[in-house]
Amino acid sequence: MASLAGLAIHPTEEARRGRADYVVVAAAAGLRWEDLDRQRTPALWQEATRGSVGWLSVRSAHGVTCPSDGWLTLGAGNYAAWDTRAVAGRCPPAEPKLTQPDGFGANLDEQPTVVRINQERLPYGTTPGALAESVRCTVAVGPGAAIAAARPFGRVDRYLPELPDDPSELFDDCVLNIVDLGTISGTGAERQAAVAAADATLARVLAARPPRSLMVIAGIADTERASRLHVAIAEGPGWPGGWLTSAGTGRDGYLQLVDLAPTVLSALGRPSPEKLFNGYAATVSEGRPADPGEAMQGDHDADRRAIAQRGVAEIFFTVLAIVQFLLFAAVVPVLIRARRHAGPAGPPLPPRRLVAVVEAALIAAGLAIPAALLADLAPWWNSEHPAWVFGAVTGALMVAGTLLIRLTPRYPATLWPMAVVSAISAVVVAVDLVTGARLQLNGVAGYSAVHGVRYAGLGSVGLGVFVAGLLLLAGCLAQWASRRWRPVVMVFFGGIGVVMVGSPYLGADPVGAIAVTAGVCVAAAMSTGGWLTFPRFAWAAVAGLAVTAGFAVVDLSRMPLEQGMLGRFLTALGSGTAGPAMQRAAAANGQALLDSPLTLLALTGMLMLLFCQFSPWGGLNRVYGLHPAVRAGLNGTVVATLIAGVLGGTAVGSAGAAAAAAVPVAVLTALRVLLHAADRTPPPGETDGPGGPSLRKTDEDPVVVT
Repeated sequence: MASLAGLAIHPTEEARRGRADYVVVAAAAGLRWEDLDRQRTPALWQEATRGSVGWLSVRSAHGVTCPSDGWLTLGAGNYAAWDTRAVAGRCPPAEPKLTQPDGFGANLDEQPTVVRINQERLPYGTTPGALAESVRCTVAVGPGAAIAAARPFGRVDRYLPELPDDPSELFDDCVLNIVDLGTISGTGAERQAAVAAADATLARVLAARPPRSLMVIAGIADTERASRLHVAIAEGPGWPGGWLTSAGTGRDGYLQLVDLAPTVLSALGRPSPEKLFNGYAATVSEGRPADPGEAMQGDHDADRRAIAQRGVAEIFFTVLAIVQFLLFAAVVPVLIRARRHAGPAGPPLPPRRLVAVVEAALIAAGLAIPAALLADLAPWWNSEHPAWVFGAVTGALMVAGTLLIRLTPRYPATLWPMAVVSAISAVVVAVDLVTGARLQLNGVAGYSAVHGVRYAGLGSVGLGVFVAGLLLLAGCLAQWASRRWRPVVMVFFGGIGVVMVGSPYLGADPVGAIAVTAGVCVAAAMSTGGWLTFPRFAWAAVAGLAVTAGFAVVDLSRMPLEQGMLGRFLTALGSGTAGPAMQRAAAANGQALLDSPLTLLALTGMLMLLFCQFSPWGGLNRVYGLHPAVRAGLNGTVVATLIAGVLGGTAVGSAGAAAAAAVPVAVLTALRVLLHAADRTPPPGETDGPGGPSLRKTDEDPVVVT
């Protein structure tokens, strides 16, 4: 109930969005913020200074958004692809087959085939030409613009291959004008020449724009296989210098390509076509620096950070998976020696120094992902060797955290390392969410805006670390409470987790909140010890369903543009358009399962837990018997992260992050419990056997067990 009350809090916000009589969309494939310069591109710089700006994610239905895909997505208002062929090297230019039988408009000959591909072979239900169908007439200048302005049957209302000397009369004919500024590709002088040509064309467009018009300038697509963030500018009445954002991104300064079509219709005062658009109309937020260079370039270049994040993240998680696998392999002999053996033939107990080293290594491994999050406080992406700088900062934070835990007076307590590592994990993610999730955006342990999936809130890695930290911390604290109060402790921390994960102003992940609810219900049912019986499971399921239903009601009560993922999915389910979304989630799960190094972390952690629980030397069953609330926290973490991954389209991504944070401290706790069970400290003058009980010889008896 408290969680639902917290989720229902919704501060009133006024969407700032201008209106116009005309809209002119001027776009260039490959245009990025690093291309703009006060002297070399005066027209672009002027528009960026006057208008609202943002980074544009050009995700489409194609793996690589080439120019034809970008223009088609603009005209469809939904993820679209010109064809399904793989891209090798540079993207091909946008060169559609056009015929002009009347010399006024044009026919896009390939449009029927393109429409059939998008509706029958791709999972987005896209209708190319939906934007053109929503207005009376459209003007297109250039081949790329023709793709965006073509109606579903291929007709372009008015088409010119190039901008005329005086385009003022041309722009007065229709309320929507789309201009192709060319393609920006290559490097060095070649690229600068293409940018200068686009800027010169834009200057002519600005000189001829109609009164009360909105200018939308965009880097419409990529030109190579690597995805980048591009230029987005909106300048006109009601679009003062600020940040562009939308309900689809939830982050100031970020916009999606599919948001441009709804923005055009919203500015013209026209409704978006029902069930066709996948984006949301852009709005303006305040707080942007007046100088575009200060806002979008230099240390604030999000594209540069996203590129560095993409390479470093894969290295980091791959190395982490390998290191944890080797660490667990090295810990297995120590666990075997730590278990008390019957008789004098067993191996000796591991030396104390070896145990201390192993414990320190396990603590450091558990702190790896929280340290990676904190490492994004340093601008490592601006260095010449970002991977090395990031690794050095992360390693230093891991060492500092390990020393902090090791030097505390309560370190010898059995559950102390697990409790502190879990608290650090949960607190780092929670503080990041409260402060705007800035460490996760384009962060190594977060998500990249280039992927076009998430721009704000809690990512899959952060969710796994947060859930593992929160539930294990709750399990450790519940051990201090009496048996009847342990479920209350679990539910209290779980309620905090549901609010942190599901609130649209914090985690903004309603699917994750549902998963956390399920995990907390399981943890609460198991925290008092014993088996997960059917009555316990039934009550947990009823509670989870009740909270989920309440969450859905809260989300559906919001305005459509303010709904979270759950509300949008239920709305689509009611309108009969949820099938493509379910198909996309299934495809995303399959791809994430095979491509992500987090899968290796999940498998490594699972194998180690299985060894610790089912082998005679593991010790995890002894931990579960002595500390049932810890067992509940681990099981709740498994349930929550697996559900979140399957429903969120990340497969075992969240489970892999949770395993990286939880399994090392679980193994450490099992090692401590085994050592405590084997501890047989002899009185002075007595000797200790090889691995069993202490032995003392007397005159009367050959051997006396003490």
